[in-house]
Amino acid sequence: MSKPFDVCIRGSGVVGRTLALLLARERLRVALVARPAQGGSPAEPPPQDVRAYALNSASRQLLESLRAWPDAPFSTAVREMHVWGDDGGRLDFASEPGSSAALAWIVDVPALERQLAEAVRYQPQIETVPEPVKAALTVICEGQKSSSRNEFGAAWTVKPYPQKSIAARLQSDQAHHGVARQWFNHGEILALLPLSGADGNSVALVWSTSAGRANALEKLSREEFSAAVQTACNKEVDEVGRLQLDSALSSWPLTLSRAERWVGPGWALAGDAAHAVHPLAGHGLNLGLADAAGLAAVIHEREYWRSLGDEKLLRRYERSRKADVAAMGAVTDGLHGLFAQTDARWQALRNWGMKGFARSGPLKAWVTRRAMGL
Repeated sequence: MSKPFDVCIRGSGVVGRTLALLLARERLRVALVARPAQGGSPAEPPPQDVRAYALNSASRQLLESLRAWPDAPFSTAVREMHVWGDDGGRLDFASEPGSSAALAWIVDVPALERQLAEAVRYQPQIETVPEPVKAALTVICEGQKSSSRNEFGAAWTVKPYPQKSIAARLQSDQAHHGVARQWFNHGEILALLPLSGADGNSVALVWSTSAGRANALEKLSREEFSAAVQTACNKEVDEVGRLQLDSALSSWPLTLSRAERWVGPGWALAGDAAHAVHPLAGHGLNLGLADAAGLAAVIHEREYWRSLGDEKLLRRYERSRKADVAAMGAVTDGLHGLFAQTDARWQALRNWGMKGFARSGPLKAWVTRRAMGL
């Protein structure tokens, strides 16, 4: 008869696999419920995954400790970030000269998932299973569309934004030199994130725009879409170079979402199954990885007599993470609301604010270090 599982993790994405590896280090027996295979027939390859994550220093250290950090060119250090407003406002951030720390690292999602899958494969404490199994603790890491939350009575609150986000990969005719760029333009937010190493000329596009405009953009030819991106950052064409679409497009609706309860007797939520914020700050996965680290830390420090599914124990995890997630949700929601205003007075106010923040010295340095996860 096989040994019973201590933990069942529903969801084998980045957060689920990271948590499984952390708990396996505690010598717990973990069942990892794999996601169903995507794609059609064997002759029909799965769609290209064009996502890229911006990860901070804390996330990098966590993944390196699990030997799951992708090597270059699948992780690219961001040494500078340039942010433009819609009326002359501009912010520039840079890592400290001579420092090995970057502002962030842009990580190719398929490469990160491969590294984690390989680490899981060589961890004998983890068993990949097709269906949920009985365990002292069940952790739901299934993402925003989790089918398990209702089973455990976790109410899910959604504030939809009138926007969709489009992701793609583009090639430039010049190197990006590790510079990330972002434009706030009359309610739209467009980011170009460096890929393929410091001297690469590949960038990941994340473009948040109205649902109607997003639908229209998705119908364009490759040449027309490339031209639309070029136009959106036309004032800075000397910085970004000439851009050409190099992938399929991926899109999804944007929401501010959260679970009212993250834990209960014998269960917990983590990652996007517990919360989702606007991607304008690029912190979605950082929050999810911090959830995994926070839950693993609470379990590591538990009293010897307390079971893994003890609700009082799990409340410690919920308290340790909820405030941080709520703060990031409030910041991204507030920025989205500010830049969604089209009135000229709001435009002048937000660009005045950007210019003032650019001159703020210690405040700007503090915000930069917080964003880096330091």
